[in-house]
Amino acid sequence: MQNIRNIAIIAHVDHGKTTLVDKIIHASKLFDEHQQFDDLILDNNDLERERGITIVSKNVSVRYKDVKINIIDTPGHADFGGEVERVLKMADGVLLLVDAFEGAMPQTRFVLGKAIDLGLKPIVVVNKVDKENCRPDEVHEQVFDLMFNLGANEDQLDFVTLYGSSKQGWMSTDWKQKTDSIIPLLDAVVASIPPAPQLDGTPQMQVTSLDYSSFVGRIAIGRVHRGTLKEGSNMSLVKRDGTIKKVKIKELQVFEGLGRTKVSEVSSGEICAVTGIEGFEIGDTLADAENPEGLAIISIDEPTMNMLFTINNSPFFGKEGKFVTSRHLRDRLFKETEKNLALRVKETDKEDTFLVYGRGILHLSVLIETMRREGFELQVGQPQVLFREDENGNRTEPIEHLVVDVPEETAGKVIELVTMRKGELTIMEPKGDLQHLEFNIPARGLIGLRNNVLTATAGEAIMNHRFQSYEPYKGVIPGRISGSLISMDTGAGTAYTIDKMQDRGEFFVDPGEEVYAGQVIGEHTRPNDLTINIQKGKKLTNMRASGTDDNVKIVPKRQFSLEEAMEYIQKDEYLEVTPKSVRMRKILLDENERLRSAKKVD
Repeated sequence: MQNIRNIAIIAHVDHGKTTLVDKIIHASKLFDEHQQFDDLILDNNDLERERGITIVSKNVSVRYKDVKINIIDTPGHADFGGEVERVLKMADGVLLLVDAFEGAMPQTRFVLGKAIDLGLKPIVVVNKVDKENCRPDEVHEQVFDLMFNLGANEDQLDFVTLYGSSKQGWMSTDWKQKTDSIIPLLDAVVASIPPAPQLDGTPQMQVTSLDYSSFVGRIAIGRVHRGTLKEGSNMSLVKRDGTIKKVKIKELQVFEGLGRTKVSEVSSGEICAVTGIEGFEIGDTLADAENPEGLAIISIDEPTMNMLFTINNSPFFGKEGKFVTSRHLRDRLFKETEKNLALRVKETDKEDTFLVYGRGILHLSVLIETMRREGFELQVGQPQVLFREDENGNRTEPIEHLVVDVPEETAGKVIELVTMRKGELTIMEPKGDLQHLEFNIPARGLIGLRNNVLTATAGEAIMNHRFQSYEPYKGVIPGRISGSLISMDTGAGTAYTIDKMQDRGEFFVDPGEEVYAGQVIGEHTRPNDLTINIQKGKKLTNMRASGTDDNVKIVPKRQFSLEEAMEYIQKDEYLEVTPKSVRMRKILLDENERLRSAKKVD
């Protein structure tokens, strides 16, 4: 009989989840003295390290006082909610981490609501109490109110609170009494999180996560709900649609430290990895061979946004990537849906074009960024919000709850920007030396908003949002008011011409950069698009004249991140993404074709 605690760590982005897991790992002496590890041990892919966010949930286990603690690190961003919803099924309790200054944020509310609905026992950790002007006592009350509002029961409301700093590696029951280790947190986990229940009967395990190995293929990960799984035994796989398939367990592994250890059997309550099963999906149940019983299917919130993905057909296609055909694109997108539950892919009437549905801009941009790093070349269209019809046939759209913390002097600008996009201000209150604003805004209004808000507040605004509900359509939202500068020709732009054209708008390319006809190379100062030639050189004569050889002074080009570019493009534009570049272009590269199609629309 093993004494096991299964806990998931939930928190807002950047409140210190992964750092806390690092300290727990170090405190339980998982590494030998000679082993050296960097920070953020669990953020193991490049994208997670660069952005400082967790994208995929990870499992790790530590042993403390003869108790095995399985820890599940979860993403903090609501765009990866699909990831969180399924892994909470493996836990018996949650560690809710909140920043001692910022308090509970909208994303925290989103994940905490899911945990409370599942009846999980929380432990609250008020982190970063070493920060200036932190307010641990207020934050503690705020979390209690939040749990009460989310409908927590009496047992859940009777939670243990610890204060400390994950970065400095200490936790205590009183924030004024600093300790020298993280052990009080492990004591609290053992004392207040219920042990994983041992249920006897025929075996059942729901697949809540998956891994892939080039040696054994796909690996199913989940928690044994009932009974015991044995190596080499025959089982039934109950699919989402109720069909049953016969399978055999080849090998069983449990999580030990940062790795996995092979075992001959796993009893209920333990989290394990099963190899040798073919054709499973997340949410399927591994059940008894003779009397198979399926567990309740994991329900995932529906996507709220879609984007068109197509092959790269620009004049520069195939120069930088190695996967460029529609077959490559199709296989990669469908492979992603196997493990990315909140993602949907639909084929269109064109062989090389797919509609990809996701939870938000970040959710889709992480997929695009991952693909370009793998060597794919593709083009994507403008993100579109998904509308629905209610039972009366009226059009409804997704509304998001937006929270902005901003310096007082720029709060007015932010309110103006959000209300222009049909946002409604619901709460405005001071929070330290910042203004705390809350809005309800259509998801359409968020596309491109972050850029404008950061510009208006000199980069000081902190913005977060989460999906709230579908509400009646709010009407037309004004889009980008300025047109595009489009290249007339193919070739490298010259400093001479770009300098002469600077009064026409802001450029996205530097002199010497190769561009093609139809590429968007800048933003026009007026609402219409303008096609310009930046390849022309200076007319050379053999006359020297004073005053004609002025030094060229060019404003540096405007840099876009992938998300900013996705939000910036218009309906008639594509974003071309390759391993080395991100370019904006018109869907119709030829200027005459664009004019003809504009006349048809008129």
